[in-house]
Amino acid sequence: MERMSGLDAGFYFADTEQNPLHIGSVTVFEGPAPSYGDLVRLIVSKLPQVPRYRQRVRTVPLNLGRPVWVDDPHFQILYHVRHTAVPAPGSAEQLRNLAGRVMSQRLDPDKPLWEIWLVEGLGEGPWGQRGDVEGASYWAAITKVHHCMVDGVGGIDLMTALFDLSPDTDHPKPRAEPLRVAPEPEPSQVSLLVDGVRHSLTEPLRQLATVPARSLGHGSALREFAFGVPRMVGRLTRSTASSLTGPIGPHRRWLWAYANLDEIKQIRKVFGGTVNDVILTAVTRGFRDVLEARGELTDSTLVRTLVPVSVRAEDERGKVNNRVSGVLVNLPCGEESPQRRLFLIRSQMDDLKRTHQANSGDAIARLAGFAPTLLALGSRTALRHSQPLVQTVVTNVPGPPFPLYVLGRRLVDLYPYVPLAMGIRVAVAIFSYEGALTFGLTGDFDGMPDLEVLGHGIRAGFDELIEHAESAEPT
Repeated sequence: MERMSGLDAGFYFADTEQNPLHIGSVTVFEGPAPSYGDLVRLIVSKLPQVPRYRQRVRTVPLNLGRPVWVDDPHFQILYHVRHTAVPAPGSAEQLRNLAGRVMSQRLDPDKPLWEIWLVEGLGEGPWGQRGDVEGASYWAAITKVHHCMVDGVGGIDLMTALFDLSPDTDHPKPRAEPLRVAPEPEPSQVSLLVDGVRHSLTEPLRQLATVPARSLGHGSALREFAFGVPRMVGRLTRSTASSLTGPIGPHRRWLWAYANLDEIKQIRKVFGGTVNDVILTAVTRGFRDVLEARGELTDSTLVRTLVPVSVRAEDERGKVNNRVSGVLVNLPCGEESPQRRLFLIRSQMDDLKRTHQANSGDAIARLAGFAPTLLALGSRTALRHSQPLVQTVVTNVPGPPFPLYVLGRRLVDLYPYVPLAMGIRVAVAIFSYEGALTFGLTGDFDGMPDLEVLGHGIRAGFDELIEHAESAEPT
């Protein structure tokens, strides 16, 4: 029995039919689809590496302690691995529509919180940016895992375990008799209550003294953090676009966009900044186009985004949990010049890093876990209802620069999915793989009917930066 962290518990408590809080991806592979049985056997062989995927959540009576992970005594692999198809020859739009429907469905809270869907019927393409092999076939996998299990940037999850580095990787032959894992006995309600209360009383005393040190640092780092707070507050008091937040329903629009790291290197060589700075500048152009089409754009229009930041320490690598904080960045959508947009974003990000502002969110998350009943109520209130402070989320997950394989089939592209909450009607996730960037755009079905405008605008944002870089001198 393992207890959730405060952040993990917050994601779990906030999950509803209206706001399902799973993260996910659509992965497209080159080659004939494996049989359903072969995929199931592969996943079964990998489950020992991720025992969390055999566990379900048990809550403590009256929420007097944070929820715990326990072995599911009725675990059934065939429930979690699904098989479906799009009408052949399936297009990218059909795959996106299917993924949007699958991602709209809440994971069953009484079972282990994950699913993988094998998708057949895809046409010859085009798929990805690396070009299609003439006559090649393709298939896809849609994965879902609850945000209370993994944060997307750290830890070992099941999809990571499935990948091979070579198409010729040998996999163990299936056993004549499936390996049966005996689950640990489930705790009783009484033991959950007693242990939860004991943990709630002792854990704050043990952790409280370490929160400032682990999250905010010592000496100069703490002083820099304090000096940066007024500037952060000043940025948060500026008014922002209003139509990107509001009531959201259970249905999702979802699509993707592309860029590549060579483009970003070309832009950085001339204008400076980090990969993330350039990405945020292109995303700013996308929101600029959306707001201009809606008649809301002015010279001072801002869109405030939450940018998740990993705070996973070296001794926490490999753990399946959430170790993520975030910073708030104002995207200067009203600024006409792309170079000026990049400069404004770069200045904010440099200041946030220099003053360690991401660590304050980590400290708040650690402290929130000390009051589990308030945590449950606060998470449900904060994540399920609209708020005016943040209009979107932009998260960048770095992937490998080398090819990956599953059952000998090469991964062509991975499109990330992030959930919506707090009345945020649109979110952007980015994944890098083999020198390419794929953008997964999640939109509320009713609140973001113009999601394609955002996708086209992001691509235009990279194009205009490249055009200006080609006509400018390196800095």
